[in-house]
Amino acid sequence: MKKVCITGVNGFIGEPLSKALVASGKKIRGFTRSPCNQINSNEIEYVVIGDITKNINWSNYLKGYECIIHCAGKAHSTNKNDKLDDYLSINTVSTRVLAEEAVKAGVKRFVFLSSIKVNGESTFKINNEDENQKIFTYNDTPNPKDFYGVSKLEAEKALRKISVESGLELVILRLPLVYGYGVKGNLLKLIKLINLGTPLPFSLIENQRSLIGIDNLIDLLLICIDHKKAPGNTFLVSDNEDLSTTELINYIATAMKRSSYFFPVPISILKFISFILRRKGDMERLIGNLQIDISQTRKILNWEPPFSVDEGIKRMVRGNDPFI
Repeated sequence: MKKVCITGVNGFIGEPLSKALVASGKKIRGFTRSPCNQINSNEIEYVVIGDITKNINWSNYLKGYECIIHCAGKAHSTNKNDKLDDYLSINTVSTRVLAEEAVKAGVKRFVFLSSIKVNGESTFKINNEDENQKIFTYNDTPNPKDFYGVSKLEAEKALRKISVESGLELVILRLPLVYGYGVKGNLLKLIKLINLGTPLPFSLIENQRSLIGIDNLIDLLLICIDHKKAPGNTFLVSDNEDLSTTELINYIATAMKRSSYFFPVPISILKFISFILRRKGDMERLIGNLQIDISQTRKILNWEPPFSVDEGIKRMVRGNDPFI
């Protein structure tokens, strides 16, 4: 497919994705909420659409394009004032409307960036034996625990219904934490602490978490645009290299040519402190397990992550861009 639309074209994923698509010979129409810094390319047309929940004449914008990659949405947040309706309006209803309009415009394929939170918040050990550890798989029964996960699951359901009724080719990717140059949120805060040489109370943490580097994700998205076996599947994605929190910190520190410093604090104390500070979710992501089985993704798409975690983290902290 030569003509691709991207929602959230100026976002953390959308911007490097658009560069990669142009480099691969695609013509891009990118949708953004507000005017943004634009990549200097004759192959990218930017369209400011405003609030994605408002009435937008999508079908006119989508005519003549073969594929849409839907990156825009309301990201996971720890804001206690967020309501389920806020997430459903942006992540579910707007996605359904976009897909319906895509069908009217004759778009062939719809690639949806969902979340591993559809599967649940964490994996766990059975009988305290590592070899029996449960890992999220593509055919797990969905078990979202927060508003964000629920809204992504409902969007998936709506898209599948549209796909069955219309023949729209649907590809769903469930993402864990995506890291890379320009990352924000808690990972950026962690990077700043490491840069300052701040000792961190994590030496007793022995968790395992799946992540995906932005470069690996984009490589997979390029495949999903054209691969004949991609439609109709829900793909779980990761770097296929799980890390503990301390391993992640060590990788980042090494890439920044800094030293990492840890001291021991019992897990129970860390949990108690996070409860008092109302940051229980943040702490669970630091100490908990979240492992993803991507064997189905690798098999169907004949895909292997091209960048190691080591290389991906170096690109994150140094700003290397393989697509320029």
